[in-house]
Amino acid sequence: MSDYKIGTRCVQGGYTPGNGEPRQIPIVQSTTFRYATSEDMGKLFDLEASGYFYTRLQNPTNDYVAAKITEMEGGTAGMLTSSGQAANFFALFNICESGDHIVASSSIYGGTFNLISVTMAKMGIAATFVSPDASEEELNAAFQENTKVVFGETIANPALTVLDIEKFAKVAHAHGVPLIVDNTFPTPVNCRPFEWGADIVTHSTTKYMDGHGAAVGGAIIDSGRFDWMAHAEKYPGLCTPDESYHGITYAEKFGKEGAFITKCTSQLMRDLGSIQAPQNAYLLNLGLESLHVRMPKHVENGQAVAEFLYNHPKVAYVNYPGLPTDKYYELAQKYMPNGGCGVVSFGLKGGREAASVFMRELKLGAIETHVADARTCCLNPATSTHRQMNDEQLREAGVPAELIRISLGIEDKEDLIADIANALDAIE
Repeated sequence: MSDYKIGTRCVQGGYTPGNGEPRQIPIVQSTTFRYATSEDMGKLFDLEASGYFYTRLQNPTNDYVAAKITEMEGGTAGMLTSSGQAANFFALFNICESGDHIVASSSIYGGTFNLISVTMAKMGIAATFVSPDASEEELNAAFQENTKVVFGETIANPALTVLDIEKFAKVAHAHGVPLIVDNTFPTPVNCRPFEWGADIVTHSTTKYMDGHGAAVGGAIIDSGRFDWMAHAEKYPGLCTPDESYHGITYAEKFGKEGAFITKCTSQLMRDLGSIQAPQNAYLLNLGLESLHVRMPKHVENGQAVAEFLYNHPKVAYVNYPGLPTDKYYELAQKYMPNGGCGVVSFGLKGGREAASVFMRELKLGAIETHVADARTCCLNPATSTHRQMNDEQLREAGVPAELIRISLGIEDKEDLIADIANALDAIE
């Protein structure tokens, strides 16, 4: 499907039914799979044959959907996980171990910030957080001898900073490490990070890809371009025999195109088991089929609401990279010329109290921890998704305490603006 445009990949990628086979991706709702002989199954365990033996590792439904997302991103291999958090953890932990170091943008989702700064630190993996606006010199200064990866978000949730993918990729590659980019907000409809030098892409498929608040999930996609063997001393997990899996050296057996995902499946999914349920993968695929239709509407509504808020006297500031006055407008035009997403963040001049009134008065915008849904939803990150951060960390992440994040759905934009206007009018 690589020769087709993104809309065609959304609809038909990943699965081509044979004669008399189901037109829709089938749900293989089975924990295990039967084989005629032990020898047949043994070939699967030796990674000498392709197939399935236990859904904790792989499932045909999941693989069809992962293949579709891989085609959409322009990668060579992909896998689904139980959540976006699992996708980010697996992608990082697949190449990091105790004693290693991560360089990450400070402007990322609060849960991912906590994953890297707290949970992975308990595992002996240190991190240095850098501004998404850091110069090449500042980025270089963050690297250590044990740095194994650079991580960032295309559009940060909820700060809406835009990552300079080319710059981060250039510096990462100069140090012989890959760049992992979480591409959840723009989706491959609006941005494909591999085209700008990223090596691995992750997604919370729970968001726009599913699009209907129906199924939690995540995805990891490999570009197949990073040469692990060229940096073998940095990545023993990929470049030396895995004694827990028959002594296989993943980078030698599966090459650049397949080593990362094969190890992630055979080792991490085997041991940690954060598989996406086949039913959830089926629902995700339904969302993917309309993603290219929905994303322009999300962008249209986001742009309209951002412009309305920008001109409102009770609004102190608006963060939306589609606004020409936004700090990240030029980067957004470079990486996402058709628009980024439908999420807008803003602060009210009345601070926390005004934010409380605004959110109480909204009717169409539901207060939810969710985002990137067909229905408009809204929250104050400092008291929800980012509440584990102190005030200094909140400022560093671009989510000061008065910040409101509103995710515009695909409703009529005039109704959304009227609802927001009514909520603002209630503020004294």
